[in-house]
Amino acid sequence: MSVAPAMWRLAMAHRGLLAVCALFLIVCALALDDYGISWDAGAQRAIGNATLDYFVGGDERALDQLFFSHDRYYGAAFEAPLVFVERLLALEDSRNIYLSRHFLTHLIFLTSGAFCYLLVYRVFGSRPLALVAMLLFLLHPRLYAHSFFNSKDVPFAAMFMIALYLTHRSFRRDTLAAFLVCGVGVGVLVNLRIMGIVLFAAVLALRVLDLALASRKEDRKRILATMGAFALGAMLTYYAALPGIWTDPLGQFVEAIQTIVNHPNSAENFFRGEWLSSRDGPPFEYVPIWIGITTPPVVLLLAVVGVVWLLWRGARRPRDVWQAASPRFALLMAVLLVAPIVFVFAAGSNIYDGWRQVFFLYVPLVFLATVGLYWLLSSVRARWMRAGAFLAIGLSVAVTITSLARIHPLQDSYFNALVDRTTPDHLASQYEMDYWALGHWRLFKEALDDHPEQRVFSSLWFVQHQKKLLPEQDRNRTLESPRIFSNDFYSDYPVSNSEYTSKIYNNTIHTIAGVFLEQIDSEEIVQSALSGDPVARSFFTIYLHESMVIFVREDCSPEQLAARFFFDVYPVVPARLPGWRKPFGFERIGVHPGKDVIDVGGRCAWAVLLPDYPIASIRTGQYDETGERWVVEFTLPVGE
Repeated sequence: MSVAPAMWRLAMAHRGLLAVCALFLIVCALALDDYGISWDAGAQRAIGNATLDYFVGGDERALDQLFFSHDRYYGAAFEAPLVFVERLLALEDSRNIYLSRHFLTHLIFLTSGAFCYLLVYRVFGSRPLALVAMLLFLLHPRLYAHSFFNSKDVPFAAMFMIALYLTHRSFRRDTLAAFLVCGVGVGVLVNLRIMGIVLFAAVLALRVLDLALASRKEDRKRILATMGAFALGAMLTYYAALPGIWTDPLGQFVEAIQTIVNHPNSAENFFRGEWLSSRDGPPFEYVPIWIGITTPPVVLLLAVVGVVWLLWRGARRPRDVWQAASPRFALLMAVLLVAPIVFVFAAGSNIYDGWRQVFFLYVPLVFLATVGLYWLLSSVRARWMRAGAFLAIGLSVAVTITSLARIHPLQDSYFNALVDRTTPDHLASQYEMDYWALGHWRLFKEALDDHPEQRVFSSLWFVQHQKKLLPEQDRNRTLESPRIFSNDFYSDYPVSNSEYTSKIYNNTIHTIAGVFLEQIDSEEIVQSALSGDPVARSFFTIYLHESMVIFVREDCSPEQLAARFFFDVYPVVPARLPGWRKPFGFERIGVHPGKDVIDVGGRCAWAVLLPDYPIASIRTGQYDETGERWVVEFTLPVGE
């Protein structure tokens, strides 16, 4: 009988927390359908499926799939529960599957915001301060957008916050149980991404410091016991949730560490107007500048104040920094912010797509900002000045919310006022924008809405990938064709001439146009092409006809119709096409012969539209039944 009143009093004491959570859930329900599917969603879901299959039935084939995937070290502890919910709810429609994934990813982000509130409240004992910290954390525009579609980087950042709360709790209680629970949390963190080992090392380092400062034998025994409980909980949790490394735990762990230094995936980073190869490692300023220009300025300013306070406190009372709970935890945050940046630079790690892979750095940054705000408020005696400080923070939060609403749903391309956001296309000429192609996803949906009765075709593989999120009726009329390049789409009925453009901060990031093509695959056009000389011969005879390239094959068997071939177009001048996250050296189209085959006197032909930029050469190839790849390349006159 006494539980209900106690819960009510607790809820009323933290009603601000509950109100913020409720508001974010309402916004989530309204915005859930506005974000597309990330590049990595399919691979991440495959990890969850393979992990759960192995857990449930010991499927060796699933284990092989995990073992031979370079993504096997990423996020099984989060992806497996996502798939479990999918199966529990018997979700079969692709739209429902991915909407559930988006909701659960956002939910773990929102949960970590609640833990941010609890952490700040436990450290400083102030509910208003805890509420401000929670809002600063949840309202980072880039993290907010990613929290819907990025099940790799956001869950790691969220778990980093939760693990830090458990770390503070374990040192505050200083019991075996508390450190064991903390170890479990850190084990999940390392499972999500091996970079979490920095927190594992930090906790052990602090315990070693406590051991060195302990004067009594009983205290030293207790500290050693808690270290053992923490390490055991972390290691068992890490390995238990990662079956892909069970066959060789030590060797696979070493390989997982090596993926931090040099991940097999490489990419090009567009940074300050230059393309940088991720394999060369980022310059030292890469991560700090990305954080500096994409984080709300109020957080940066308060974090600087927090660091100044930490240095001032350390200079006045050096012993407090090591022994007093609040200064020592602030010092831990500073180390966790700086050490990974130094490591990434020193190790030459692959970092790409802005700073999404190190989003977890925002966790200690927010805490240092909270330290700075706490110091400012503590230094102010007059009540009206304290109220003014909270009002200023409130206005800053309001500005961030306004920005979130104005650029929705392109918050993943947010930049703050520290960079030029007014000069047309300045940002696009200096920094990577919308590498997830979510702007293109929104435009494609608009095109579908404007042409409700027509079939719409596109060759963009990421549109076909994100097609899984469309309602069933739109999925059925969104078809793949090898005849369209770049960002346009076409229909089998006339379409409007209007272009669809996605802009942010006066920067155009995507443009698509509707094109009506009348029977481009007709036998007459192909016959006309065949009357000329072929430009190349291989497993195809290849002809050119105006803006098309014609592939012809004598053997038109079902096996040949089922065999996909690729088609690469190399431009004269490499460029960056909207929606592509690296310099466009060539554009690859995968052609499915069975879909658009033209029967020309018993021969199979395919007509593929050429893009409208100057082409230097074309390369095409196919894998035969032995797995060997045949390739033929031919050169076009410049400008054609």
